[in-house]
Amino acid sequence: MDEMNENPQSTVESEEDVVTGEPAKVILFNDDIHTFDEVIGQLIKALRCTQARAEGLAAEAHNNGKAVVYSGELIRCMEVSNILEEIQLMTQIEM
Repeated sequence: MDEMNENPQSTVESEEDVVTGEPAKVILFNDDIHTFDEVIGQLIKALRCTQARAEGLAAEAHNNGKAVVYSGELIRCMEVSNILEEIQLMTQIEM
């Protein structure tokens, strides 16, 4: 009986940690396959951002090997990541 009480409590704690934790982040990794124009176009599509913002993020990924391109709710991070991966860009979501 005590075991049953522990499981729901730990589940609730885990859900609370996700809700109150830090925002999730989408990381875009540099590659040698895609052109800047391809990456910029996909960033604009995924982030609904300006050309200048997309160019800056693409340059950051190119120069540093990776860039945090979005930070926010997990569900939106998953959407952004999925759009970027439509053209096989390499992404990762961090919590």
